[in-house]
Amino acid sequence: MNIGVLTGGGDCPGLNAVLRAVTRKAVDIKGDKVFGFYDAWDGVLEQRFLELTTDAVRGILPRGGTILGTRRGSPFDTADGVDRVKKTFSDLNLDALIVIGGNGSLTVASKLYEQFSLPMIGVPKTIDNDVIGTDATFGFQTAVQIATDAIDRLHTTAESHDRVMVVEVMGRDAGWIALHAGIAGGATAIVVPEVPFDIDELKFRKRQFKRKMDELEIRVRQKKKQIEDAKTITLDEPLLLTAAVVLPKENSHA
Repeated sequence: MNIGVLTGGGDCPGLNAVLRAVTRKAVDIKGDKVFGFYDAWDGVLEQRFLELTTDAVRGILPRGGTILGTRRGSPFDTADGVDRVKKTFSDLNLDALIVIGGNGSLTVASKLYEQFSLPMIGVPKTIDNDVIGTDATFGFQTAVQIATDAIDRLHTTAESHDRVMVVEVMGRDAGWIALHAGIAGGATAIVVPEVPFDIDELKFRKRQFKRKMDELEIRVRQKKKQIEDAKTITLDEPLLLTAAVVLPKENSHA
């Protein structure tokens, strides 16, 4: 069996891991041939490819990006695009094309299958986690971890300056990164595109947080009076010392 594979759209963590997994399974276990097309659909149209062997994918597991390169665009952008894809299938005797991509790339693959019966396999790749029918896309967990780390580092700055921090994250029209990172980072409020919000409600939450900080200061002073050496201060319950509002960044892509 001859299998083609491409990486399309924006890059994200895990692309090389998928390429390695496809190659190891197909070549080492099934004895198939794998052709990796350079620069997404451009490589398919221009028949620019690399035969992926075990040696070709050795050592790429921890590497970021994609060894095949990536582009935006599709065969439907030009009048003869689909015919050139068909020619590549015929010339290389491809039995299937594995498309590693997000909404854009997978939509193209779906149209090529539905309209022209070209065999396609879709692998959901996007940090936005917004591919329909998929619980979790690869790249999403890493994006959440990075956003959470950023929020964690802002807590001390917010505390030092007595400020409320607004953290804007990627995600385009989906609020998954904002939701997960906001929960993990201890955000006071999380704003996502799927749920309408009132700016006055956010202002109210800010005032609530300010009152909590004022109450904390009073309680600490009272404790100080009760403790002679003033070296140990205890509270009846823990209080969040910082706050963050997490917003999805507009017009972001992955």
